[in-house]
Amino acid sequence: MPRVKRGTSARARRKKVMKLAKGNVGGRRKLYRAARETVEKGLAYAYRDRKVRKRDFRSLWIVRINAAARSAGTTYSRLVQGLKKAGIQMDRKALAEIAIHDAKAFGDIAERAKAALAA
Repeated sequence: MPRVKRGTSARARRKKVMKLAKGNVGGRRKLYRAARETVEKGLAYAYRDRKVRKRDFRSLWIVRINAAARSAGTTYSRLVQGLKKAGIQMDRKALAEIAIHDAKAFGDIAERAKAALAA
């Protein structure tokens, strides 16, 4: 069997890790073992936090909608219930944008939701 020399593939693998470790401080950037640990942890955090970001934004939209709904004389849960009853299908992201940028339009939406609940 021929002898296998792995210098190039091992160096390429280490180079890839060291490139990802760019921006870290001290040995976490210079030393391979520390850099590898940091990079692996960072990639795990990145994977996890791509999911967390979606949760964070949804809760932010809900907070904004609730604040606007309360200024329109209702609560978030009653607003969403009224929208569903009125047949208005809007996602929370769009509702939050309207609540921030166009208070009059949000007030109209809230009135329609309240009317649907009253009927």
